[in-house]
Order: sequence, then C-alpha cells, then structure tokens
Amino acid sequence: MNESYLKHKEKAPKSLNFAVLTISTSKYQLKKSGRKEVQDKSGDLIVKLLTQSNHRVVARKLIPDNPTMIKKDILKFTKSNEIDVIITTGGTGVTKKDLTIETVEGILQKKLPGFGEILRKLSFERIGSAAILTRAIAGIRNGKAIFCLPGSPDAVEVAVKYLIISEATHIVKHARE
Repeated sequence: MNESYLKHKEKAPKSLNFAVLTISTSKYQLKKSGRKEVQDKSGDLIVKLLTQSNHRVVARKLIPDNPTMIKKDILKFTKSNEIDVIITTGGTGVTKKDLTIETVEGILQKKLPGFGEILRKLSFERIGSAAILTRAIAGIRNGKAIFCLPGSPDAVEVAVKYLIISEATHIVKHARE
C-alpha cells in the first residue's frame, strides 16, 4: 500500500455512525398493511456487517420507491450531526419505478464513480454478464458519504464487506476537510 494512503487512513475516524435506508414499495406497502412481518434481508445484512466492524447504525428507515421521499430522507440524514454515512439499498434496477440512482445523483455535491465501477467488476466475477444490470453510486454531500446499493443481498454483501467497510472512514475524513 502507498505510504500517503496509509497516513490518511491512520488519521481517519475508527468508527462511524450510519443511516440505512431501504427503498422498496412492496416492503413498504406490506409494512403499512400490518398483515405480515416485513423481511428486509438486505437492510438487516447491512446492519449486521457494520456492527460486526465496530460501526454504529443510528438511523434505519423503510420507504417506497418515491423520489420525493428518497430526497427528503437523504437530505435529512445529511443535515444530522449524528450521521456520518448513509447507505441505501433498493430501487436501483432498470424498471420505470427504480429511481434511487437518478434521485440521489441530483443531491450529491461530489460523485465517486469508482464505487459503481468496482462493484460491477466484483459482481462480474461472481455473476458474469448480468453485472451490467448493477447500478450503484456513491458520493458526498455536506461532509457525509452516501452509498446507493442494489436490493440484492449478494450485491449488498460485496459492497459493504469489500468496499464500504474498507473505505468509509477514509472517505469521511476527506469529505470533512
């Protein structure tokens, strides 16, 4: 590893506070109906991986694929002094209702295109050419890191385990400068 990179990581915070936002109309409607317990495998996996790495999840929410609600919650999280990083899961597919990427892109002050590129590369190694359907972005707003992940637990595991946990503290350190 490069010496400069190691120095930067050394000065980065060791533990961060995360907000996890699950974006799924079907899960949201199921929860609102109260008929059945909602399973959020991807959201639960994010929480598990983060807490196992000594980070804290201080906010968690489930919302529908609704650009107004997505924008409202992301902006609220970026204004909170208690939150360092926001992770969304879901709403990144290619259907007409999948609008997470388009909504969050308009909110970011800085984009980190390498995140989506590397996630697609890692996904390609696991699932082959279907990885071209992987839409994910990351960026910065108000000194907070924002990561938008697919709703698939496999994609979530790869992104959180191999990219976010490894680099979130480093990204937040620079975002605050």
